[in-house]
Amino acid sequence: MNEFEAARRRLIDELKADGIVTSRAVEEAMLSVPRHIFVPRYIRHYAYQDTPLAIMRGQTISAPHMVAMMCELIKPRGGMRILEVGAGTGYQACVCARAIGEGEVYTIEIDPYLTLYATINVIQAGYWGMVKVFQGDGKMGLPKYAPFDAILVTAAASTVPQPLIDQLAVGGVMVIPLKEGDYQRLYVIEKGKDGVRRRFITYVSFVDLK
Repeated sequence: MNEFEAARRRLIDELKADGIVTSRAVEEAMLSVPRHIFVPRYIRHYAYQDTPLAIMRGQTISAPHMVAMMCELIKPRGGMRILEVGAGTGYQACVCARAIGEGEVYTIEIDPYLTLYATINVIQAGYWGMVKVFQGDGKMGLPKYAPFDAILVTAAASTVPQPLIDQLAVGGVMVIPLKEGDYQRLYVIEKGKDGVRRRFITYVSFVDLK
């Protein structure tokens, strides 16, 4: 076991002890997807600390506990079709892809440079094909590939974008941070036949959704 693998194992053990990682699917995904290859080389030694890391273009890669929490909240299972808004480095999309095993993860990034960076990382991690990377305005979603069983939004929005609600399948869930006054709150949005419900999870801190 090399240095990165040992650090990754320790991190996941801590997340399990804290009750963040609760399912076998997410545990295996977090252990299998090497976070260090998704960050610039000069900060790789911080890859398995449970903290967000500034990457480039004013963006961050979420802390491992937040990646695990968001993945747990969608209850990953085989055959899911997932949309991620805000590809960033591509790490969370690959974790979700590994957690569902079979299915498709679509991730959309507004910044062309980060779109390329995420694409390269996804290829290097071995998830190209299962993870599909697009450049565009994530608030508009990807209607061509809807409906989605789950939508993950990795930046804080002022309101829930209506196109994302429209593209969520009945019975599906959206995990999204919302700006409310001076705070950000993470919600699970559940879409049923009779409308949508929101459930508060925790306070968070994300970059703003562009």
